[in-house]
Amino acid sequence: MTKTETYNGIEFDARHGGPFDRGAADSYYGRNTEPHYYLGATMASTKIGKDGMTEDELVAYYSGYYWNTDNGTFKEY
Repeated sequence: MTKTETYNGIEFDARHGGPFDRGAADSYYGRNTEPHYYLGATMASTKIGKDGMTEDELVAYYSGYYWNTDNGTFKEY
């Protein structure tokens, strides 16, 4: 079963390491936006940066970022 999340009426693949997940993680940890994702597991597979991302992947990244920001879920330090 594929993990998904919906933001602004669009359903996104929310797999760990994917663009939506990485955007949500950057927001959660209070980081600035830096579009990226991993082909497989986070930190254990090839990282794809902004220049290698498609328009759909960029939309997923930013949607994940603002989905988390809108939900107000942030790491407490």
